[in-house]
Amino acid sequence: MRLLPVLALVTLVSGCLFDEEPEVVRLSGETMGTTFNITAIGTDLDENALAAAVEETLAEVNAKMSNWDPNSEVSTFSASDSTDPVQVSPEFATVLAAANDVHEKTGGTFDVTLGPLIELWGFGPRKPEDPVPSDEEIQTALDSVGQARLLKLDQKEGTLAKSDAGVGINLSAIAKGYGIDAVAETLREAGIEDYLVEIGGDLVTKGQNDKGEDWRIAIEKPQAGTQSPQLIVSVSDLGMAGSGDYKNFFEQDGVRYSHIIDPTTGRPITHHTTSVTVLAENAMLADAWATAMLALGQEKGLELAEKHKLAVYFISRDVTGGEDAYITMHSTAFKDALGDN
Repeated sequence: MRLLPVLALVTLVSGCLFDEEPEVVRLSGETMGTTFNITAIGTDLDENALAAAVEETLAEVNAKMSNWDPNSEVSTFSASDSTDPVQVSPEFATVLAAANDVHEKTGGTFDVTLGPLIELWGFGPRKPEDPVPSDEEIQTALDSVGQARLLKLDQKEGTLAKSDAGVGINLSAIAKGYGIDAVAETLREAGIEDYLVEIGGDLVTKGQNDKGEDWRIAIEKPQAGTQSPQLIVSVSDLGMAGSGDYKNFFEQDGVRYSHIIDPTTGRPITHHTTSVTVLAENAMLADAWATAMLALGQEKGLELAEKHKLAVYFISRDVTGGEDAYITMHSTAFKDALGDN
């Protein structure tokens, strides 16, 4: 699921194009297997210097968090057969600590050791003819899943250990958000107080756009192949992330299998919630909670959101209303965060 800065939807919303003043720098490129887009607003901006600083920041994040880079910190830890505590970077420890917090609060629904189940269900180099996993295969994979049981982080000492040599860590549901926050910090260090940083549809904003207004963000309708807005909201000084099940799935024997897997059952989700958007103090937490909330679904997720005062917006399929019919629901904190939207 992608959250869309409204500047990408100028045919739908007026007033989204930038004037020459104040000065605006836009940067874009590829990172973490997806794209990034940055809008920075200020005076006397050095575009080349900003671009170099952003690229350096993203390279540092990937060197620590990328599961695609076999030499990254997370890949090296996952590949190691050692169960002894190893020294980890403060950045890696920060991300793991946040993951542990979300893991605990969701009763294990958010889990960075989910890799064996992802591979088992074929997300993943799955072939259409591959059979759906058996109960025995699911249970075997579950034995290697459970970060509270399998990982021990000592953030004070900066060490991490795993209880089984085969345990791996997949940070795909939280590292992107951390990368967004890291880039935002780079912009702040450059003296920029008004910006939008987006990676793969998730984002963080600061200050206002060049019109002196809060940033306008579109929450995408949960329909593959389209980029039409379900809801447009004003967001400032918040991280925002979305998760959806409508683009990555497979069907077999008339059954639809989502790529969102519940670590507590070892199986793809079966509820009707198709899209979740989370607002949080930073993009890292928004990223993690969006994944967790989609795995939980609207009913359980809304209950947890109210308990922890989380700002969450749910879109669920209306099974009685046709293929493109949806039901929306939001937490109290989501409404409060948006004010008069």
